[in-house]
Amino acid sequence: MELMRLGETGLEIPVVREGGSYYDLRGLTQDVTGAYLGADGMDQVRSALAADALPILENAASLRVGPPLTGIGAVVCVGQNYAAHAAETGDQPPAAPILFFKHPNTVVGPHDDVVIPPGAQKVDWEVELAVVIGKRASYLGSHEEALACIAGFTISNDVSERDYQLKHSGGQWSKGKCAPTFNPMGPSLVPVEDVADPQSLRLYSTVNGESRQDSTTADMVFSVAELVRDISQYMVLDPGDVVNTGTPQGVALSGRFPYLAAGDTMTIGIEGLGEQRQRVVAYGDRTHSL
Repeated sequence: MELMRLGETGLEIPVVREGGSYYDLRGLTQDVTGAYLGADGMDQVRSALAADALPILENAASLRVGPPLTGIGAVVCVGQNYAAHAAETGDQPPAAPILFFKHPNTVVGPHDDVVIPPGAQKVDWEVELAVVIGKRASYLGSHEEALACIAGFTISNDVSERDYQLKHSGGQWSKGKCAPTFNPMGPSLVPVEDVADPQSLRLYSTVNGESRQDSTTADMVFSVAELVRDISQYMVLDPGDVVNTGTPQGVALSGRFPYLAAGDTMTIGIEGLGEQRQRVVAYGDRTHSL
């Protein structure tokens, strides 16, 4: 099953997609939030599906796809978590997870436009496996405890402006990560139980149909379980928080590809979790307020 949110921005309807059909979840919850996930929302949805207790949402396939959850408290990101990506940026794999943050208001739907900030010249793509927390994670002692705190997985495009990240930052990356629209997320939230092995997922990206990234989560320096365990030693992760787990090689920062420009189209996908597609637009051509 896959949890989704469909409809115009701010008016999304919570649904579950199962077997090609979309079922309305408003009888269970008004939205997919951390609070709902933390109250065993995934189990409620699964039970309602099994009991055939959910109505079909008509015309669901014609609706905009929003991010798969709302009210996100934190987007915690992990840098250089693929050895080949660290190498293409000129660094060694990190000895411990590198953390930075994206503002939660960077999160948009998986097919929404990505807006180039005024004057920005080095906007880059990054396909990432995103972990959605379902139970409070604090000072976890094992990988098993960490996995038990995960509600599910989705896809993030950790869009970055590299000059802002590296030249304007004073050594801290978040300036290059927090522009509006810089975290397309979705299309769906897949329960942790439905992902057999988060360390064996193919992930890829293309720009204008040309391959950029093509790798697997097996190449992570730190596994999903180790990231959640490690992060919990330094901060509390609450239900609805998101962890972006890093990106593989094949970004523009490598020097092998041009940076994004208005008119480009990104396609971002992960095996078993779906695919995103975003149009890149200039700030002056945006169709919504930022």
